[in-house]
Amino acid sequence: MKDLNSDIAVYTGSFDPPTLGHMSVIERSSRLFKKLVIGVGINIEKTALFSPEERVDLLTKATAHCGNVEVRSFTGLAVEFVRECNSRVMVRGVRPLTDIAGEFTMMMANRQLDPNIETVFLMADEELAHVSSTLIKQITPLSSDERLAKFVPPAIIPALRAKLPRQR
Repeated sequence: MKDLNSDIAVYTGSFDPPTLGHMSVIERSSRLFKKLVIGVGINIEKTALFSPEERVDLLTKATAHCGNVEVRSFTGLAVEFVRECNSRVMVRGVRPLTDIAGEFTMMMANRQLDPNIETVFLMADEELAHVSSTLIKQITPLSSDERLAKFVPPAIIPALRAKLPRQR
């Protein structure tokens, strides 16, 4: 097996849609590692609003200011994708209380699947800890663009409006 690189980190998720919470983790991770790969995966437990290709496009636009970020889609196990990226570091963003148990379980399973891959957890910023993709889907039809910009990158808003028009 080839040596895996700790200069490259991989942040996986469904990102449906990308939120300011995701962006916080992306921006902070991009400062910690030489390269950050964002892996857009498919969560079979969720009904997707955007296709994987649309999510890759949205994240590519939202991260254009980060010079060391690459966005790709993947299928299958996240640890296999991390390995395909020649990395040994998986980044996970966690919100206080809501994500800890699930993320811990996933980290332990990933460690069993590939003990060479380490998971690094970044806590959500306090003001973004309540933001989730599910919340965004709920409030988009009811919110103005100005209010949505408190939760999602501005580049995401037109795509959200195309899928979830504002109710008057």
